[in-house]
Amino acid sequence: MKQHPHPDVNEISLIGVLAALGDPVRLSIVSALVAEGEKGSTDFACDVANSTLSHHIKQLREAGVVVHRKEGTRCFVALRPEIERKFPGLLESVLKFAG
Repeated sequence: MKQHPHPDVNEISLIGVLAALGDPVRLSIVSALVAEGEKGSTDFACDVANSTLSHHIKQLREAGVVVHRKEGTRCFVALRPEIERKFPGLLESVLKFAG
């Protein structure tokens, strides 16, 4: 199974991260990952089709917010640890004020 590329840490921009977080579905994905940690890509409680959910996860991955890994036939998503180091408190603040 093909592994999707992740941007280099130096390529992650604040504007890109904020743009990715500007969608309610993507915010709910990030919120679930903050609360529960790594999840299967189809285990999110979002009211969208799986193809749409995959699109949102791709947007978060390309912005550098999440990491995506494949294990057998399953795909797993987790917050990218470098995000907190690069932008301390950003995700917590965005989630706090988004709701």
